[in-house]
Amino acid sequence: MHGYAITLHIGKISEEILRVEEGSLYPALHRMTQSGWMRAEWGASENNRRARYYSITAAGRKQLAEEERNWEQLTGAVARLLRFA
Repeated sequence: MHGYAITLHIGKISEEILRVEEGSLYPALHRMTQSGWMRAEWGASENNRRARYYSITAAGRKQLAEEERNWEQLTGAVARLLRFA
């Protein structure tokens, strides 16, 4: 999926609650690619323009699982705190 399609996908999946600007997305994709979590290759977009396509690697899936665990711990802690508010 190319960068612009990723921004559209995030908006669609989140029912437009989450919006990622391209100025934030591309540096994040670059960092994830440098970390080996994403793979990037050049190709042609739907309108025949040159675009960089990104896909997650095995290392990226492992990192994603770790981030999901961290998120669950964080949201669980916040939920427990809110019960006492």
